[in-house]
Amino acid sequence: MKVLVTGGAGYIGSHVVRQLAQAGHDIVVFDNLSTGYEWAVTAGELVVGDLASEQALEDLFSAYSFDAVLHFAASIVVPESVTHPLKYYSNNTRNTLNLLNAVERYGVRYMVFSSTAAVYGMPEQTVLTEDLPLAPINPYGASKMMSERMLMDQAAASSLEYVILRYFNVAGANPEGLLGQATPEATHLIKVACECATGQRSGMNIFGTDYDTRDGTCIRDYIHVEDLAKAHVMALDYMAQGGKSQVLNCGYGRGFTVREVIDVVKELSGVDFAVEETGRRAGDPAALMADNQRTTETLGWKPDYDDLGTIVQTALDWEKKWLRLKKEH
Repeated sequence: MKVLVTGGAGYIGSHVVRQLAQAGHDIVVFDNLSTGYEWAVTAGELVVGDLASEQALEDLFSAYSFDAVLHFAASIVVPESVTHPLKYYSNNTRNTLNLLNAVERYGVRYMVFSSTAAVYGMPEQTVLTEDLPLAPINPYGASKMMSERMLMDQAAASSLEYVILRYFNVAGANPEGLLGQATPEATHLIKVACECATGQRSGMNIFGTDYDTRDGTCIRDYIHVEDLAKAHVMALDYMAQGGKSQVLNCGYGRGFTVREVIDVVKELSGVDFAVEETGRRAGDPAALMADNQRTTETLGWKPDYDDLGTIVQTALDWEKKWLRLKKEH
């Protein structure tokens, strides 16, 4: 297929682009390079532009005949969304609306949307199904929920089919070291811990040690970025074979505590970096894990890297390489 990947120069998008190319798809990446990198686009054609520009989208869609759009471009830092909510409604919600207008005008058949477990908010259960009521507690989650709703409503009014993938905690890097998370000021636990282990940070915090979990720290479901990327390629195949629109969780269905993650990073790196215990952050549920049964049944998806040690090792290897790359440039 001729596939448009918005945000394809970013962390997750770049891994998906590589797998799409391996599957034989013809790719155009559209990215404003605000958090992505030109070197991360390992296949297809890169068009630098912004979804905020309706003219740029018109030029893009009139120049190519896209069969499918995979939409990653978004702002994703929860604390920033609380202090700068309009940035999130602009970049995530309004820009998705701009994209959907182009998708409608040019009759694109398929769309895969990058969403988040943040749409669930703080549910009472710890293992989450796709049918739970959505109750986001921050502008990031709300902006993604609104985008989901727009996509669903547009699909109901047209021939567009979609797969919405709700990510849990994405981590790790390409095992060959070709790609990894290079986002500046990243807030993801595994990346932060790996930055500590490689000397890029002097230490880190554990936010809250009094949760009702096995060691008092929060439990999260960590999914390797390559397994997540595989789900996107399979979602495209699923729709191409006549599959109907779906919402699917992307996680492994089991979780690790913050302490357990830090211990694995310390063990694999051999570095005993500084960790300070502080109070809870607002809006952090004790435990969040994905019920992924619908994903495995719908797509036939099976993870290849379902192991915390593997996730951490690939992330560590990438941080060492990324350090070298930054020094060279």
